[in-house]
Amino acid sequence: MFRKVHLYLTALCAGITTAIILVMSLLYLYLSEKELYETQYRSFQNDVNTIATSLEQQSVISMEWLSKMESRSGYLFYALDNGVPFLYNRLTDRSDSPDTVSLLSSCLAVYKTSVEYTYIQEELNNGGLYNTCFHAEFPFNPTGGKHEYYASVIELQKNTASLQIVILSPLHLLQEQIKRQRIRFLLIDAAAIFLLTVFSFFFTGRLLQPVIESRKKQTAFVAAASHELRTPLAVILSAAECCRDAEKDNRIKFLDTIRQEGGLMASLINDMLTLSASDNHSFSVSPAPVELDTLLINASEAFEPLAAEKKQSLSVTLPEDALPPCMADAERITQLLSILLHNAISYTPEGGSIWLSLLCKRNRFYLSVSDTGPGILPEDRKKIFDRFYRAEKARSAKGHFGLGLSIASEIVKQHHGSITVSDRAGGGSVFTVTLPLSHT
Repeated sequence: MFRKVHLYLTALCAGITTAIILVMSLLYLYLSEKELYETQYRSFQNDVNTIATSLEQQSVISMEWLSKMESRSGYLFYALDNGVPFLYNRLTDRSDSPDTVSLLSSCLAVYKTSVEYTYIQEELNNGGLYNTCFHAEFPFNPTGGKHEYYASVIELQKNTASLQIVILSPLHLLQEQIKRQRIRFLLIDAAAIFLLTVFSFFFTGRLLQPVIESRKKQTAFVAAASHELRTPLAVILSAAECCRDAEKDNRIKFLDTIRQEGGLMASLINDMLTLSASDNHSFSVSPAPVELDTLLINASEAFEPLAAEKKQSLSVTLPEDALPPCMADAERITQLLSILLHNAISYTPEGGSIWLSLLCKRNRFYLSVSDTGPGILPEDRKKIFDRFYRAEKARSAKGHFGLGLSIASEIVKQHHGSITVSDRAGGGSVFTVTLPLSHT
């Protein structure tokens, strides 16, 4: 299931980013190409103005001048004197352009009938050579395509005599530039889409990882809970069956067994409900000013009889100076202390020692529970806060289902603190809880 979701999210993420890239690329290409054509057209107009100014000063239009202008500008020139083509038009090699006569005729036809332009007209005073000069520029597409030429017709007139210069600017070089630009963008977009697809695959995989881990933990939690409930339930059913035919004295023993196992099941179910509330984000705390030293003393007094049964010493170490109140949930902190003390007493052998201590430094409280028990192996320390985890030796006592430290960890987390475990010098373990002075 998660594999399909992973592939779907990858396709969705890559598809959206691909669409954005393509739209942005097409928009950029459109604006860029439009700007290139406009720049080319403005440049062509400026060149025509320069050529027209030069023509106004020419008394004779020679083939040498036309050839020089063509080679310098890269334009195609066609000259007509009173509508008669210059000899230059027939002598010049035009193998790279369409038929000269038909191209010229088409351009002049467009110029005379279809072009909407504004004449740039000047009254000339050059010794009576010409009276007026005007010219017009327009796009020229003889084959019906798009962006083939920019054309200009320059007319110099005196009375009934006229000189026409038709200038064509082929756009194939600009189109080649645009084509190369499109190919570059295509390659860049293809590479970007490939990289984004790969990134999306790993990114969505990372996003799904917590969900997958949560699903695995949920499955393991249900399996472990079922296993833990099965044992006391089997004992209860067996004891209930034996009660039917047992003598009165034995029946009381069986009933005691049923009550004991029922209590264990109730404790397990309560722990599971607590962790379920944490998973559903309904594990709440009600912070209020709390005297932590008082809570430690109360917890110590509550567990002192249990420690005495195992001939263990339970002591509390508090600072001599008065401690400021801590913003915390007193009930939850008491539950935390109970879990840590119960574990310490359960796993510490008879005649051992357990210490409770409290320290306040740099606006943080440090609460620790130390014991002289078997300690916790380094490879187990990262797992002891996992649900239903119990080390082979140190945490196999009856009545411990491996949920206490998970609940303790959730309580500390809700108080924005931390809980760690370390070795105690001389043997045993030390659980240290760090709590902020104020709960935020």
